[in-house]
Amino acid sequence: MKKALISGISGQDGSYLAELLISKGYEVHGIVRRASVSNTRRIDHLLHPGEMRGEFLQLHFGDVTDSSRLAALIDQIEPNEVYNLAAQSHVQISFHEPVHTSEVVALGALKMLEAVRNAGAGHTRFYQATTSEVYGNVNISPQDEKTPFHPDNPYACGKVFAFHQVRLYREAYGLHASNGILFNHESPRRGHNFVTRKITRGLARIVAGRQDKLLLGNLDARRDWGHAKDYVEAMWMMLQQASGGDYVIATGKSHSVRDFLDTSFGLLGLDWSDHVDIDPKLLRPIDVNEFIGDFSKARQAFGWEPKISLQDLAREMVMTDLLHEDVDPAQFDL
Repeated sequence: MKKALISGISGQDGSYLAELLISKGYEVHGIVRRASVSNTRRIDHLLHPGEMRGEFLQLHFGDVTDSSRLAALIDQIEPNEVYNLAAQSHVQISFHEPVHTSEVVALGALKMLEAVRNAGAGHTRFYQATTSEVYGNVNISPQDEKTPFHPDNPYACGKVFAFHQVRLYREAYGLHASNGILFNHESPRRGHNFVTRKITRGLARIVAGRQDKLLLGNLDARRDWGHAKDYVEAMWMMLQQASGGDYVIATGKSHSVRDFLDTSFGLLGLDWSDHVDIDPKLLRPIDVNEFIGDFSKARQAFGWEPKISLQDLAREMVMTDLLHEDVDPAQFDL
């Protein structure tokens, strides 16, 4: 039985990746930070009630900023695959917390790489979660693996550092290490402070009568949005290749925040302009005009393609948030 170690397992991507690996017969280990309140709600269904262990999933307390703990866990587990998904990944927050963001995103990745290297580069394959934010306002569209990086926020700067460390460890030490340059990917498990989930959750609360207005920032920002389920499959596929590499994972389609509002509110027959106000405090010091990814390399190398459309993604998110607000989705033509 293969063993995998996932940092950031309690997040959106980590939870879907854990499900995928378990479905493939893996023994999955996850790193979670110690907290006074449980932060494992996205993976609780994979565990025995009140325990840190399920039949195929075991959680370990730790943090990617703690080198000695990472080394101990890798020595103990001896994973075949390590997926480093841990991050402070909210762009707006990274402007307010640049030091903490860099410690987790940049140095955390380096510490994980060192732990894997010291355990023996030939045994463990390594995946690093990179982001389309590394491109910033590069003024080249679409973006692919050869597009220059121009990070425009502290989170993206940390990811550029981590990207090059992965490349260095691959070339200098022979580590089977891959960067997945993932464009925006969403789901009903997306955090409430990300714009897509903020929209679908706000919509559900408006329908339920619990909220009057939805406050947003830049409605003209354009993003390449896919579904997290599709993207974690690409992570796994990268580590099944004969050698490591760097791959853009995207849909190749760009949509604005206005488009996502149109889609989400339109599912319920509502006009979003009646419910949305602009809050200047939500505007970033620097915002990226458009992201759109070219995933040709991944398609040619291992046959990956996105399966879930933006319409279906929005529908799933809206239905889930309606249920959370005790609104029956059956009353709408979804």
